Amino acid sequence: MPVAPLNDIGASNGVPFLVSAGIVYEIIAAACSSPQTAEINASSRAATLMKWVYIGLAESAVFITIAAAVDKKHSVAIVTGGGMAAVIMWYSYMHAMNAGLASGAPGTETTN
Repeated sequence: MPVAPLNDIGASNGVPFLVSAGIVYEIIAAACSSPQTAEINASSRAATLMKWVYIGLAESAVFITIAAAVDKKHSVAIVTGGGMAAVIMWYSYMHAMNAGLASGAPGTETTN
């Protein structure tokens, strides 16, 4: 499917674009805590953090794919919004994990 430049999305595609981006953020937020908390507690969360980000991304991809298939008129906006949000959230959590692991600061969680 060709991806239209953002200036070709048009006003009628604004809502589907935002909805698809929002669903990625919502699903990943449901699977993970915030990047800030992930960074603060990277020493105790790094082992599982990205597993849950990837699970959230996979769940998001299913919803975005279904939405694009059901609403073919807005499929480019749906895929573009969801794809952009997925990349941004993936990068946010990767940065949080790497910055947290590189920091010597103590986290706020303890493990038994």
